[in-house]
Amino acid sequence: MTSPASGAESAPGPPDYAAIPASAPGPQSVTGRAALPGTAGGGSRRLGLALLVIATAQLMVVFDGTIVNVALPHIQRALGFSGTGLEWVVNAYAVTFGGLLLLGGRAGDILGRRRVFVFGLLLFSGASLLGGFATSQRWLLTARAVQGVGGAVIAPTALALISTNFPQGQERNRAFSVYAAMAGAGAAAGLVLGGVLTTYVSWRWVFFVNVPIGILVAAVAPRVLAESPRLPGRIDVAGAVTGTGGVALLVYGLSKAATGPDGVSHWGDAQVLASLTTAVVLLVSFVLIETHSSHPLLPMRVLGDRNRAGSYLIMLCIATGLFGFFFFFFFFFLTLFIQNVLGYSAIRTGIAYLPFAVGVVIASTLASPLVALIGPRPLIVAGAAMVAGGMFWFSRLTEHAGYASHLLGPQLVTSFGLGLVFVPLALVALHHVAEQDSGVASSLLNTAQQVGGAIGLALLGTIAWTAVADSVRTQVAHAGATAAKAGRPLPKPGTPPPASIYDHALTVGFSRAFVVAAGIALLALLIAIVTIRVSREELGGAGPEPQAAASQAVASQAVASQPGSVQRHEDRVALAAAVRPCRLCSRHVITTGEKSAGTTPVPRPATAQRPRRHHAVWRAYVPVAACARR
Repeated sequence: MTSPASGAESAPGPPDYAAIPASAPGPQSVTGRAALPGTAGGGSRRLGLALLVIATAQLMVVFDGTIVNVALPHIQRALGFSGTGLEWVVNAYAVTFGGLLLLGGRAGDILGRRRVFVFGLLLFSGASLLGGFATSQRWLLTARAVQGVGGAVIAPTALALISTNFPQGQERNRAFSVYAAMAGAGAAAGLVLGGVLTTYVSWRWVFFVNVPIGILVAAVAPRVLAESPRLPGRIDVAGAVTGTGGVALLVYGLSKAATGPDGVSHWGDAQVLASLTTAVVLLVSFVLIETHSSHPLLPMRVLGDRNRAGSYLIMLCIATGLFGFFFFFFFFFLTLFIQNVLGYSAIRTGIAYLPFAVGVVIASTLASPLVALIGPRPLIVAGAAMVAGGMFWFSRLTEHAGYASHLLGPQLVTSFGLGLVFVPLALVALHHVAEQDSGVASSLLNTAQQVGGAIGLALLGTIAWTAVADSVRTQVAHAGATAAKAGRPLPKPGTPPPASIYDHALTVGFSRAFVVAAGIALLALLIAIVTIRVSREELGGAGPEPQAAASQAVASQAVASQPGSVQRHEDRVALAAAVRPCRLCSRHVITTGEKSAGTTPVPRPATAQRPRRHHAVWRAYVPVAACARR
């Protein structure tokens, strides 16, 4: 939805109404910022500390995903997990994290984002402490599930707090670049730290390391972060139950459906089918409940903006192609490749991923000023193209590849693409979102990432491991036929294939999945071209030109000096401030004063004629509107 700040220059002015400066406020609030305590004289320093707090919290949540994966073999030996039981060390976190993201974001909108953010930090730290002391499987799995709850609170509120604390423009762009750098680089850096801790200390320290970080950030947050206003209303219990249950079962079902390394597909398992079917029923019920709820968990108006909806779709595609495949199978496959084929140690393997982290940080840093220069769409398109190119480059790997010649290049290309995508995507997702909806808008971005990762895990995992199993069977059959012709004895049934056969099968299977991931990245590129229309001026935070403001002041004085024109002028000003372009025909529409949650209704000017209603299909997304042109 275009606001006066963004639409004053791009859309034609309403007929017969006085000109209004571009910064005139409208009824739909742009994400505001509460005053920081004590910002006078130290605002820049306090904003820097606020960014440090938010970035550290995000880094801790992202860190936890990969640092625990490195410790899984040690956890299995210490607590006696079976192969299937060990999966739940990852799944217990993923299910609660993905399922509660929407509720965590909306709770921040209603109860105050800083308050909920601190609660999430303390909960995450307490669960990490509990997990570090675990002496049984059930103990550890409970701690991991509670960690997921804390992460589901931290992730969306941290993103929304950037909008609450940083004014639109360069400061907010810079904050999002740091946030994106932490999100992208944390996964790779976690591998290094996880390798060091598990090798030289203990697997328990992959949990203990979160405790001092979380407590310190929770202690500093109230002193440097502004609190968002608490909104009247209540949590939509029915929506929370159906939405949380639907997303959690969707993530769980998809994570269990993927074909495993043995080549056996689980898509037809009763457990998987029951989970996915129930998830669909709950999610459909969730949409119906939210459409008719007076206090929805997910207001449909959040999805009414084309740019924002496009950013969610792009994140879903990027997560499907990369977070589901790249951050799991990329690390898994390359870990096997680097350790088994190249012969690297665990710590040296972690160091081999550092170029990826460096690439994300550099690209995210560059994206901040570039957004103000060229706008978000060119960056998203270029970043998605680089991701697609990097994934296709990875598909060219063979079992004879070297690190410097075949792995370093695609790592850098892909990481640069991710860094260029992350920053403008977050900016577009929160651009012109109402203050009372910032939390849920942020949680939708995280939910798209989590659900996309689960889809990628199931889809691309099935493609990769099916191709691996087929390649192994083909090579074994060929080797057996060759041995029979040469008169050599055949291997006994059930004998593991030679390492050379398995290494080649891995490259064949994962190369095929990398090609599919590249195609999904190209789909994200097409979505960006079609949906993203936010201009660089809208993200630059520029106010009205001084000359325009002076002209408006002179015009106001001239009108006020004419008898009987003061009321007419005030009515025109109020009406022009309420103007919005219609999404379907770009004609201007005006709000009719219907009050929505957290907004102040704009009264109809006394001298304005009553316009006819226009495109009622959009009433579910915005306050009731009417076309301003007959």
